[in-house]
Amino acid sequence: MPVRGIRGAIDVIEDNPDAILAATRMLLNAILEANPKLRREDIACGIFTTTKDLSTAYPAQAAREIGWDRVPMICSQEIPVPGGLPRCLRVLLQWNTELPQHEINHVYMGKTASLRPDLSGDGRN
Repeated sequence: MPVRGIRGAIDVIEDNPDAILAATRMLLNAILEANPKLRREDIACGIFTTTKDLSTAYPAQAAREIGWDRVPMICSQEIPVPGGLPRCLRVLLQWNTELPQHEINHVYMGKTASLRPDLSGDGRN
C-alpha cells in the first residue's frame, strides 16, 4: 500500500500551552474534515514542527488527547529562516492509503496560507 503525505500548518496566537494545543487540535480536525477517508489507524506517523518562538508545549500532546494515542509522533523545531512566519506550527502526516496523490487535501490555516499559495485557495488542498 502506498504511503501519502498530508501537510498542514497553522499560526498560533501566542506561546503558551493552551494556545499551542488548541491550534494543534484545530489543525488536525481540519485535516480530518478535508480528508474524510482518513482513519486514525491508517496514519503511519506524524511529524510536528514549530518555529523557535513556540516552545511551551508539544503539539503531539494534543493529537494524543483527541485519540491518536497509538500513532507514532515526534516534535521538532523548524529551521529558523530569517523573515520566516512567526509562531508557526506545521505537521506532516504519513497516511497508508490507496488514494492517488491528487486526492490528498493539505490544510494551511490563517497566515500559513502564504506558505503554499498554490495549495491554499480556501486554506485546503
